[in-house]
Amino acid sequence: MSEVLGSLSFALDMVEGQPAGHALKSAYIATEIGKLIELRDEQLSKLYFAGVLKDAGCSNNSVRISKLFGGDDFLVKREVKTIDWTSFVESLKFAMHYTEFGEPLPKKLKTMLGALGSPTKIMSEVTEARCTRGAAIATMLGFDAEVSDAIQYIDEHWDGKGAPYRKQRDEIPLFAQILCLSQTVEVFVRSFGMTEAEDMLRARSGTWFNPDLVEVCLAICCDSDFLETLNTITGLEESHAFFEISDIESDVDVVCEAFALIIDAKSSFTAEHSKRVTEYACEIANCLGLSDERRTTLRRAGLMHDIGKLGVPTSILEKPGKLEDREFEMIRLHPKFSDEILRRIPAFSEMADIASAHHERLDGKGYWRGLGAEQLTLEMRILTVADVLDALTAKRPYRDAMSFDKAFSIMDSDVGTAFDADCVDAAKSLYLQSVPVAA
Repeated sequence: MSEVLGSLSFALDMVEGQPAGHALKSAYIATEIGKLIELRDEQLSKLYFAGVLKDAGCSNNSVRISKLFGGDDFLVKREVKTIDWTSFVESLKFAMHYTEFGEPLPKKLKTMLGALGSPTKIMSEVTEARCTRGAAIATMLGFDAEVSDAIQYIDEHWDGKGAPYRKQRDEIPLFAQILCLSQTVEVFVRSFGMTEAEDMLRARSGTWFNPDLVEVCLAICCDSDFLETLNTITGLEESHAFFEISDIESDVDVVCEAFALIIDAKSSFTAEHSKRVTEYACEIANCLGLSDERRTTLRRAGLMHDIGKLGVPTSILEKPGKLEDREFEMIRLHPKFSDEILRRIPAFSEMADIASAHHERLDGKGYWRGLGAEQLTLEMRILTVADVLDALTAKRPYRDAMSFDKAFSIMDSDVGTAFDADCVDAAKSLYLQSVPVAA
């Protein structure tokens, strides 16, 4: 489970606009601070997993940020971590620069005027959406209140000017205090270097951060081994932070269900998409006589098949009109991203194969690998049919939901070229007389 959650944190890095390894590095910094303040091993373990999962709710505000700023939500999320967003002046400058980034001033002003509230008020709203969902995900995974509260209050500041609840000093859980500091240090070290990170710590001591924790972190920063270790963390094998999970009742299926919620929150048009695709796929698989073991793997692949969409800008996923070529190319990369994320976990290799093949076609004209009929397993064929069936019967930015009758009439024209005939026939036997599941 440690390996699974650590590996999946790379998907959270993507949706938060951060380079791969951000969460792991933040967790490493947090645990080094925890060791110096003499936290118990059990506390260090909880602190580490809170760091790994700190951005579990980050997809929950992607749509709002994309609409507020009118552009790339990844860019906005990444760059806002380098400023003092509690300052009205800095927030206003940030909004002026990154709203409709690269566009003329009139377009920037129009979008800004469409946003209700001051920049700091808006920051509180999007922070609450992220932190509340992240805490709920941690609870769903079986972690206790120490972990979920660390995520819930990670953006609260020592002086009470953080977000979203304006807690101050010791009202803020200790783990949240540590993680707020740790994630900020990670961003500054990577973006500007250790000297700038140390200057930032001193400048924000007593405002953003607990002064005592700042002194501990500054002591760590003076250790040459710390920076060397931090720079080497690019994957789990170098994280030096494998902790056992104790006292939780989580398993791989619960993790997949939790991440399906994270995935589907990325766009307002994909609510419960992963869940519905999984239900379709499992029912088709049962109709075709797949074994329990194969259905289990297919179920997990269905829940995780779109995890690569966390790496696609929300502005593209939400676009109501026809995609430009460069935008469609970005969409075409999401199965590749799914493969790269899931394949980090050795036990997920078969799941990665199935999940990343949901846009392949029997005639080899699909993406991302361009696999042909001889390379597509039955599980891959089932998932493809299930994914398209839900895509057609659910509402999308560019059209309303279709009936099952209309969806199957469209799919019939591609049977034998895109879709497996047996899989489509099985789906028809299950759903042709049904009511669409998504209006």
